Amino acid sequence: MSTVLPPSLARNPRLGRWLRFVPGNVVEVRSGKVEIGQGILTALSRIVSSELGIEPGQVRMIPACTRDSPDEGVTSGSLSIQDSGSALRAVCAEVRAIRETALASGRNLTYWDLASEGAFDRDASGMVASKPLDIAARDKLQRLDLPDKVLGRPRFVQDLRLRGMLHGRVLRPPSPAARLASLDDAPARAVGGVVEIVRDGHFVGVIAEREEVALAALELLRRHARWDEPASLPDESRLAEWLRAQAHETTCIAALATPSKEAAQSKSGPGLRRDDATLRATFTRPFLAHASLAPSCAVARWRDGKLNVWSHTQGIFNLRADLAITFGIAPGDIVVEHREGAGCYGHNAADDVALDAALLARAVPGRGVRVSWSREDELTWSPFGAAMAVDVAVDLDESGEVVAWRADVWSNGHSSRPGRAKTPTLLAATHLEKAFPKLVAINMPIATGGGSDRNAIPGYAFPAIRVENHRVLSMPIRTSALRALGAFANVFAIESLVDEIARMREEDPVAWRLRHLPDPRARAVIETVTGCAPWQGWQPREGFGHGLGYARYKGNGAYCAVAAEVELTHVVRVTRLCVAADVGFVVDADGAANQLEGGAVQATSWALKEAVRFDATRITSNGWETYPILRFSEVPDVEVVLVPSGEASMGAGEAAMGPALAAIANAVFDACGARVRDLPITPERIAAAM
Repeated sequence: MSTVLPPSLARNPRLGRWLRFVPGNVVEVRSGKVEIGQGILTALSRIVSSELGIEPGQVRMIPACTRDSPDEGVTSGSLSIQDSGSALRAVCAEVRAIRETALASGRNLTYWDLASEGAFDRDASGMVASKPLDIAARDKLQRLDLPDKVLGRPRFVQDLRLRGMLHGRVLRPPSPAARLASLDDAPARAVGGVVEIVRDGHFVGVIAEREEVALAALELLRRHARWDEPASLPDESRLAEWLRAQAHETTCIAALATPSKEAAQSKSGPGLRRDDATLRATFTRPFLAHASLAPSCAVARWRDGKLNVWSHTQGIFNLRADLAITFGIAPGDIVVEHREGAGCYGHNAADDVALDAALLARAVPGRGVRVSWSREDELTWSPFGAAMAVDVAVDLDESGEVVAWRADVWSNGHSSRPGRAKTPTLLAATHLEKAFPKLVAINMPIATGGGSDRNAIPGYAFPAIRVENHRVLSMPIRTSALRALGAFANVFAIESLVDEIARMREEDPVAWRLRHLPDPRARAVIETVTGCAPWQGWQPREGFGHGLGYARYKGNGAYCAVAAEVELTHVVRVTRLCVAADVGFVVDADGAANQLEGGAVQATSWALKEAVRFDATRITSNGWETYPILRFSEVPDVEVVLVPSGEASMGAGEAAMGPALAAIANAVFDACGARVRDLPITPERIAAAM
């Protein structure tokens, strides 16, 4: 047995930090990963019950808290089963082995007996093998979080009520570069029920006894505030040109073999043309909003110089680190407790609103302050998914086979998450009198999944590949992690050109892909998805098309292929999607299918509808009317097939995003012959492409 511990366990090796056996024959499980609607706590609970050999009802999942949970970083990247699942499985295996040793020595002790003796107050050794998970029990999983949600019982951070709690709202600047010139807060202070008006530099907030009072006072603050608003935003209609024109940091992320001298000198550019056996194309995506159904919320309370925060953050320790820097106090004087929020697709405003609440609560020590963002706040100030331009040039031989693949990715970085720098990335920290500098978003290393370069390297066997990533260093519009990061645009680019090349050769797109994929798991998901509707038995008909998209997420994660059917009338409608995925060993089949389906549906919304809108000064898409998302009546029929696998478990949540978009774009071409390369795919863009 290897002594190498799973990474999360290596960082938090104490067995008792993960499990606590309490009266009532209950084991409390503390994972560092958080529930954001993906069902992760359900899956982890079943890993524990199966490995320990106890009933699922004996397992109680405890929400993550910096006071006593292991630090597992951020719940992101579809890594929770890989990280926390493997750690808990190893922990439970060792705990089970300790009990088996006691039983073998004639001591008929339960886990609870051993815990009372301190038997689990030790570090993991990594010397105990896990046992096979109980598949029969696994297939009967019931989501732990759904009963409260279905029955409307308090569960979300928005539902949290502390004794004597106050309500706060923050006056946001009207535009990203705005600075407060003057403020008359007397009318707001005169409103009955207002406890305090807080101003620190350009940060302004109101604290009131009731939320409606806070809203009324906020409106008066807005009326009596004067802002300096310089024009600072790029031309929305020329984002690709703007991205290429900015200062940037270039990294070569793939250099396989060497293309010809002529090909190396050729530069990718906008549009698509065949020129000297080279295909050139540019694909773009706009800035995208998280567009969660409910805005972000947090509760904070100061007591005796120490801070307690309740937040739907994805990284409780990361948030604690940035709060400590902002307030100049020790991290140990801050406790961050996780509470679920209403939808999270990456780094939304959960961390920002936590600082808002803490700044306001500092003015009323001993009393909790609940702060909620408005819909307008959420759609104009929450970090966006970065706009991207992907320039691709593909050299072909006389038979149309790929000789060399070259790509340039242009984008802001895809992470401004807290806790990773000496300067806080929280929004309000940049608005204070002693303001912290605005940091430019980074990309995580490609070895850990990358950012704008995620999935930029084709998974196909080409003789020569060169991919360069250009991180744009100007960031007038705030960007950070959004589901799938750069994989959404990169898979769109790769799979669109793959489809184009196959059709140019008059080769079936499925056969072309299978011919260029040596990995049998990759071939299996494609073969599986093409055995389902809308592929199997396809009958061409006017106004309808079908298409295929494939990728292995991050190049080392889940394999996923999607087949799409679209109908073109006065609008573009996706009627059916089939998703086939190999996510390794499946702990929770229903949870994995839900994640893949959710990703495919969100990809449909991004593909057809979503784009952050702005003029030279302000974000203008500040409501559902100006930032439309897919309606329930527009959701396609989705079928999910999990390809059986005994390999290590991999995350499912983001694997379908890129393949779903690519399948939709290829289906649009199949329906009308138009290659749309700029998102979203609208009737106007189809008409222009035709």
